[in-house]
Amino acid sequence: MRILGLSGFFHDSAAALIVDGQLVAAAQEERFTRKRHDAAFPSQAADWCLKQAGVDQSEIDFIAWYEKPLRHFERLLETAISSAPLGFRSFAAAMPPWLEDKLWMPSVIRREFPGAVNAAIVYAEHHQSHAASAFFPSPFEQAAVLTVDGVGEWATASWGQANGNRIELIEELCFPHSLGLLYSAFTGYLGFRVNSGEYKVMGLAPYGQPRYADRIRQLLEVRADGSFRLQQRYFNYCSGLSMTSRQFSRLIGVPPRIPESPLLQCHMDLAASIQVIAEELLLGMVRHVHERTQLENLVMAGGVALNCVANARVLREGPFRRVWVQPAAGDAGGALGAALFVWYQLLNNARQPSTPDGCRASLAGPRFDSAAIAAVLQRHDVPHQYIPDESVLLGHVAQLLEQGKTVGWFHGAMEFGPRALGGRSILADARSRSMQTTLNLQVKFRESFRPFAPIVLREHVDRWFAVEAAADLPYMLFTAQVHPDKLIRPGPVESERLRNAPDVLERLRIPRSEIPAVTHVDNSARLQTVDRDRHPRLHRLLRLFEERTGCPVLVNTSFNVRGEPIVCSPEDALACFSATGLDALVLEDFLVEDKSFVLTPPQKSRLKPGRQPGSRTLRQFSGLCLLLSLMAVAACLRRDSAGSLLAVCAALAVLSTLGILRPGPVRPVFMGLLFLTAPARFVTSRAILAAIYYGLVCPLAVLRRLIGRDPLDLRDAGTAGFWRARESRLSSAFRPW
Repeated sequence: MRILGLSGFFHDSAAALIVDGQLVAAAQEERFTRKRHDAAFPSQAADWCLKQAGVDQSEIDFIAWYEKPLRHFERLLETAISSAPLGFRSFAAAMPPWLEDKLWMPSVIRREFPGAVNAAIVYAEHHQSHAASAFFPSPFEQAAVLTVDGVGEWATASWGQANGNRIELIEELCFPHSLGLLYSAFTGYLGFRVNSGEYKVMGLAPYGQPRYADRIRQLLEVRADGSFRLQQRYFNYCSGLSMTSRQFSRLIGVPPRIPESPLLQCHMDLAASIQVIAEELLLGMVRHVHERTQLENLVMAGGVALNCVANARVLREGPFRRVWVQPAAGDAGGALGAALFVWYQLLNNARQPSTPDGCRASLAGPRFDSAAIAAVLQRHDVPHQYIPDESVLLGHVAQLLEQGKTVGWFHGAMEFGPRALGGRSILADARSRSMQTTLNLQVKFRESFRPFAPIVLREHVDRWFAVEAAADLPYMLFTAQVHPDKLIRPGPVESERLRNAPDVLERLRIPRSEIPAVTHVDNSARLQTVDRDRHPRLHRLLRLFEERTGCPVLVNTSFNVRGEPIVCSPEDALACFSATGLDALVLEDFLVEDKSFVLTPPQKSRLKPGRQPGSRTLRQFSGLCLLLSLMAVAACLRRDSAGSLLAVCAALAVLSTLGILRPGPVRPVFMGLLFLTAPARFVTSRAILAAIYYGLVCPLAVLRRLIGRDPLDLRDAGTAGFWRARESRLSSAFRPW
């Protein structure tokens, strides 16, 4: 049984392939298109998954989409009605992509997979996909399930319980009340990109104090059961293109930060405040779920579950004994969840929990053997060393790291999810006092305040961090405090510098532990343990580094630069290596230290991904041109027109005929026509949307308010809490609503 799971059209599009219940391949579209957080249909990711498994499109049994597109569209319409007449800009921005692609998902999927004529299309609900991605790969036979994100169709959080091969979601919070959207509102307010920069807010928070927490609480109405409601007068995401309103700014008392402007202490305090509130809200939900389920294990997914500081607090203070978080917790993991939903929930296949889990260490993406890498190195004339003896190679790399060098590490399969976990990583010495600044400014080209994560031998983790012996934390999803024995107490001079430090960099220069490059200003670290089963080569490298230095800890950060996805191919790795301050690059058994090569970048299309006209479109265009040409010829013959005009029409007819037979040469003409008519099409589409909005949506909004049926208010109903009972909708799996 072959099940292809897909997610897309919002952010982090992805594909995952399940064969007989086993994950065989999973990848995000951004890794192939090189467009960060790519939201396009995951065509290239799906093609790679099928090729990796040797599966033809005709052999696919199920194609699982990660949400109900028509129910999602219903929310957009209901929100437009509730916001009218103030929401035209939001309506006009949202409608075109829906009318072009998203509303027609069955047709889009059939168009993208023409060979999968026998495949059944399944539409899991957004939070069903998150829940399935959280529980089915987990090591638990039975667990409580909590999913929290921005928004799916209507739900923004849901909880339930799972046992064996069944998940039952019991209650949900509904839009517009969302922890994910609340955090994103502050992300945008602090000058970072929404749906991309939330982890920057989390990293900035330890530099500040939660001085604005009480003001943020005024944005909320929180109940004892962990549910809450956002006071919508402070937000603008329902009716506008921004996340917050003017009342929000007046309440907070800090003007919104301009992107790329200097970070002030008030910005750090604001980040600390929203982080504390997010942790409190998540803990409230977790306690409610435990009270209702009385289970020992908890699994989590959704974008909020990527907040490793909040996860650590849930693990530390929450009532659950064990907590497991899906490593691809965001929308990319929805592709995996949708496929697993079909295998277990829909087909009722038996489930045997995997140990340590069923995510294959999150290393489910493309891999390249030595022959493929050698061909790339030869093609670009890259000076390199081939070192097939692993002990010799790792010994040399350990020596480079001991010398303070930075190393690009390209080995095995690429990671599925947002974290680099040892497949596509940049490694460095965690003992270096200057390494954090070096990596941020000379290698990653990113904000100076950003912390780095450590990798540590699992067998020694409790010696370096305040966790239990041999703690298994393989996915960089929890923070931990550096062990007190490894901390360095600042002297009087350094303490004075800390108190009076004018900027972030000054605070970073003062070492706090024996591993300052991975010790954040609050003495925490986003931890990844390395064991010999999941990462045998990386484990051996850490052992060699420990033998040389006595320290089993290295810096591990994603192999990319700011604004780009993690590298996928050897060409991507070489491009990143040559353009940054990296000192060495390891490509499987090849070592590159010389940058005296010229890497010709591939030509990028000016068209958006997924917008290249296909042969069918070009033939239709040629056919229309042929029809118009023949009509013009007929008109010329009837009116005895000039021979030159007749000749032009005949030539156009001949070209159109050739275009039907060979559509490729027609593409420039087609694209040129699209370019020339773009202004007219934009004006026409805006006029049509305005007519629909003010002629239909606004009158309907007035009518709904007169009869007291505002759609968003209906979803606020609740007395003791704002949780809404959730109905089982398994029977609608084959429908997009």
